[in-house]
Amino acid sequence: MTRGTGRSSGSAAPNSVDVARLAGVSQKTVSRVFNDEPYVSADARRRVLDAAEQLGYRRNNAARALASGRTRSIGVITLGTALYGPASLLMGVERVVRDTGYALRVVNTVEGDPAGLAGAVDSLLDQGVDGIVISEPIDEEGDGAAEPLRVDVPVLVISAPPPPITSPVVLTAGRGADLMARAATEHLLGLGHMTVHHLAGPQRWYAARDRLEGWRATLTALGKEVPPVVVGDWSAASGYAAGREFAADPEVTAVFAANDDMAIGLVRSLSEAGRRVPEDISVVGFDDIPVAEYVTPPLTTVRQPFDAMAQEGLKRLVHAIENPDADPLPASPPPVDLIIRASTAPPNAS
Repeated sequence: MTRGTGRSSGSAAPNSVDVARLAGVSQKTVSRVFNDEPYVSADARRRVLDAAEQLGYRRNNAARALASGRTRSIGVITLGTALYGPASLLMGVERVVRDTGYALRVVNTVEGDPAGLAGAVDSLLDQGVDGIVISEPIDEEGDGAAEPLRVDVPVLVISAPPPPITSPVVLTAGRGADLMARAATEHLLGLGHMTVHHLAGPQRWYAARDRLEGWRATLTALGKEVPPVVVGDWSAASGYAAGREFAADPEVTAVFAANDDMAIGLVRSLSEAGRRVPEDISVVGFDDIPVAEYVTPPLTTVRQPFDAMAQEGLKRLVHAIENPDADPLPASPPPVDLIIRASTAPPNAS
């Protein structure tokens, strides 16, 4: 059976005026129903929805966006990588954006492309997004001066310092890796280790720099020796290679690794070299990846609050989008969650 009011196949698509006429209500009431506004009776709402279904009416979202100045979409710029941290943060952002009722548009950048961020911003602005989330973990510019990006919508930068940018509002969230690194370092010192060595991540990554700085600042503040840094590339293989170096130094009793993958490779290498974990060397990782609890020994690590960072940041971004004349909501530091397992212990008295 064909439903409708007898419009011919060549007639114009139904609009809100047609819905209002069929439902016996004003056009304003139709608008209120489809915008989920209050002050519409249950009977009127039902008649509007029934009329819309009978006519085959669909809201013209493009026209609605033009009228309101908003598309109810948020763009996300993120590094195209399968690494646990960036991928988990993107998943957290996706969940939160869905819950806010906004559409999500994602543009991936490629490591080693200094122009990638600017191109990604232009792409999202061309799509008419209402706000942009930048989750770009690598400093592609190095020490060079980047030309400021001009963005006419609010911007949220997660887990990195803001790039040179001109925007109505620039917000930051998730800058707490240094505090988490402090917690890991203090845990090892609290067990009685004289100092803590560090297996750092690649220093083009903001997170690696923050973790190194938190480790170094903690040792310095407590008057402890600051050992030379060993740098890996986030992989278990680089942790394994670093393990040979640490195993050869009898003074090493504690290592803080900048991520769990490197920590797991490190533990394997130490064990093969005859250095027991934690009896001879304690090891702390970072991230709390799903497998960290099941390796031997189970890994002490810092759990990253990806969902909390996304929730807090997106709440502030949506507030800035929907209240352009209001002051930005204040930022809250992410929680520090040290997960203590069996890979750390007091130093061996012998």
